[in-house]
Amino acid sequence: MLQLRTFFLIFSFGILFASVQPVVAQEVELVQDKVETVKAKVIEVLSEEVKTIPGTDVKSTVQTIRVRVLEGAEKDKVLTITNDYLLLKKGETFYLTHTVNSLDGQDYYVVSEPYRLPAVIFFVVLFIVLVFVFGGIQGVRGLVSLGGSLILIMYVLLPGILGGYSPILMSLGVSALIIILGSYVTHGFNKTTSAAVLGMIATVFLTGLLAYIAVDVTRLTGFSNDEAIYLNFDTSGSIDFVGLLLGGILIGLLGVLYDVAIGQAISVEELNRVAPHLSRKYIFKRAIRIGREHIGALVNTLAIAYVGVSLPLLLLYLKSSEASLGLTVNREIFATEIIRTMIGSIGLVVAVPITTAVAVWMLMKLPKEEVTAEKIAKEKEALEHAGHHH
Repeated sequence: MLQLRTFFLIFSFGILFASVQPVVAQEVELVQDKVETVKAKVIEVLSEEVKTIPGTDVKSTVQTIRVRVLEGAEKDKVLTITNDYLLLKKGETFYLTHTVNSLDGQDYYVVSEPYRLPAVIFFVVLFIVLVFVFGGIQGVRGLVSLGGSLILIMYVLLPGILGGYSPILMSLGVSALIIILGSYVTHGFNKTTSAAVLGMIATVFLTGLLAYIAVDVTRLTGFSNDEAIYLNFDTSGSIDFVGLLLGGILIGLLGVLYDVAIGQAISVEELNRVAPHLSRKYIFKRAIRIGREHIGALVNTLAIAYVGVSLPLLLLYLKSSEASLGLTVNREIFATEIIRTMIGSIGLVVAVPITTAVAVWMLMKLPKEEVTAEKIAKEKEALEHAGHHH
């Protein structure tokens, strides 16, 4: 009896092992679908009809169009496809995605994107021409600075992050390089520019520390949007997304920070040139007075810019009747934008006293000629009047 049981047990394991073998072999031989995206052109719009998306009350226009493939392995092939992505017109060029199913070899065609490059190139060229015409040599320097900044981001910052380096350290280093390159190329090598550069670098490092604390205490993860989730899977979780969030905050601050720092350094230089006998403390106060006006405008600009980017998110909140205001603001997608705006604005505010102090220390000299008390009083009165008038 025991031998019979042993025989049946071995026989059962043999059948189970044999049934598992084909499954294991099949998993090893899995093949991905073949996907190709190419340009195509609409030959004719055969039909258009409004349909309701299944499971919703949203209506969408669905087209049946005949198209000609313009490139790739199927160049010049004419296809008839269904388009429910965006309305296309006869003669319009677009990107077509062709997918070949790896299991049955079936072909699938979908409209991917409109062909935007000509319009994009036009507006880029228009921007460059206007900067050259109205900005002169200073505008050209600004364009060179912009090009250098983009090169640093595309060929140093992004490859470094993908290569596994710390996003926050990479962002701090690249931010410092962008500040140095952009400032000296645009404004030349002089003490005023150097004062602005030192002020900006100090502000960036201080803001980076504050951003680190803010992200830590609010427990932000960096996964507030779909792009971060896709990137995490695509890189097998090798990127520090908290660091990436911090780096994004610092890079986003740079553009407006230039304006504040250069403005403050030049203010100190001009005040000292007009009244070189005034004390550093007095010049500092007058330059801060100028900076306050700047802060009011730029903080508003930065906050409104972030709100503009988040308009779809705000509309989604207004349409939602389930969550309270507190719960909505507490969600990471909202909290991230609030922290980003606040840290950026704090960076702009502290840039004014930091850059002003550096500029006063670097640019001001002791008076070379004796100045009477009457002249000092007259100078102060003129500056006070100018400040109140402004």
